[in-house]
Amino acid sequence: MIGFSGVVSACTLAWVWIVLMRVDSIKKRTSALYGVEAKLDLLLKQAGIEYDPGKNLPAQVREALERGEKIQAIRRYREVTGIGLREAAELIEEIQRSAGRGA
Repeated sequence: MIGFSGVVSACTLAWVWIVLMRVDSIKKRTSALYGVEAKLDLLLKQAGIEYDPGKNLPAQVREALERGEKIQAIRRYREVTGIGLREAAELIEEIQRSAGRGA
């Protein structure tokens, strides 16, 4: 007969296995997204299209980013555009990623 500690051990092992499988799935999806992003960058370059998500940023947002004030930049962008927090944060993070790549 399996004791309580055996059941707990089996449940813990099952839980760890499930988490590891999910992490592996996330890694695969992330890798695929990086591949798609690289292909899009190449296509844009070949077409002579420059992608600059921060091209038309309001001055106060650009200045906050230049000072490294991400939260302030998000706040200012929301004030100017009226968009939601998630959308503003995603745009600011995209601008930061783009700048980090040297684009």
